[in-house]
Amino acid sequence: MPGCGKSTVGVLLAKRLGFHFVDTDLFIQAGEGKSLQWLIEEYGMGRFGEIECQYIQRLDIKDAVIATGGSVVYYDKGMKHLQNTGSIIYMQLPLGELEKRLGNLNARGVVLEPGESLASLYERRIWLYEKWADRIINLSGLGHEQSVEAIFSVL
Repeated sequence: MPGCGKSTVGVLLAKRLGFHFVDTDLFIQAGEGKSLQWLIEEYGMGRFGEIECQYIQRLDIKDAVIATGGSVVYYDKGMKHLQNTGSIIYMQLPLGELEKRLGNLNARGVVLEPGESLASLYERRIWLYEKWADRIINLSGLGHEQSVEAIFSVL
């Protein structure tokens, strides 16, 4: 989910492991030469999802921590590719903590369908995160360093 700390914790975890760090949102933006928001507004969520899945399937990297966009869980091909290349960690946080972390969703660039709330996005995705996760790590109340340690301890 947006706001769970994927990028921040991912960088710290990669450093702890001596691995590379890849943020797939940045990978997509660099490859397309456009912001994610532009791609979504121009092509719509459906086409954006196809683009995201194509980029995920292109990943062929070893010894890396990969932070994906939260919507990748909608695409079986992308998730199967990730599953075949490493462990999938679901960084679980309760909705209330995500809301506090995110504040103004528009300012944070959280992509929602028209009329959708963070709560409905959470409900729509939660079961998918659980479905694909090799490990579910509850990060409720943890800071970034504590989150890294929680994830590191199960790897």
